[in-house]
Amino acid sequence: MQFDDVILGRRSIRGYKPDPVPRALIEEIISLAMRAPSSMNTQPWNFYIVTGEPLNRIRAGNTERMVAGIPQSREFRTGQGFAGQHRDRQVGVAKQLFSAMGIARDDKEGRQDWVLRGFRQFDAPVCVIVTYDRVLDGSDDTPFDCGAVATALVNAAWSRGLGAVINSQGIMQSPVVREHAGIADDQVIMKSIALGWPDESFPANAVVSERKSVAEATVFVGFED
Repeated sequence: MQFDDVILGRRSIRGYKPDPVPRALIEEIISLAMRAPSSMNTQPWNFYIVTGEPLNRIRAGNTERMVAGIPQSREFRTGQGFAGQHRDRQVGVAKQLFSAMGIARDDKEGRQDWVLRGFRQFDAPVCVIVTYDRVLDGSDDTPFDCGAVATALVNAAWSRGLGAVINSQGIMQSPVVREHAGIADDQVIMKSIALGWPDESFPANAVVSERKSVAEATVFVGFED
């Protein structure tokens, strides 16, 4: 693929085939992703790649604890809920997804099932858990770098025919994730990325989220019209 094809063609994939992903291919994708920009070359990121029975245990533990009403325990700060235009965009993509899946506004069961899919890592065959070195906790550069490497990872995966979606639901119950993924104490769990072969028959996979225009997002200073 050409670079533009990857950037413009990539979509968040929320439905996967059960086919396994070869370890060698994942290593290739991680190697590409780690060429992402890094503040002063600190490279704070690490990756725990989980599949098979350990991933099934994480799925089960996440789901059981959330259904039981156990408060989420994300290790990286969550911030306040979105409001204003940011909330509008969040609602907008949810409407796109629910429409694609045929989930009506009053379909509480359907909406609950959709939420639980997130805690199951969308049933993807692989989960990539992005962590950063605890010694850097509190550094503003560190989450910036982890965001850059996560973006590079999903684009590298797409260029190889794989789908991915960056999400937080999969790491909401951090004790479960830490136990079954064997995450070292010197690491902070930041994000998870579902990874696998896209199921093209899954309706939500066709959704392309809207983006604001360059004119809305950009201020040019010192340029001649």
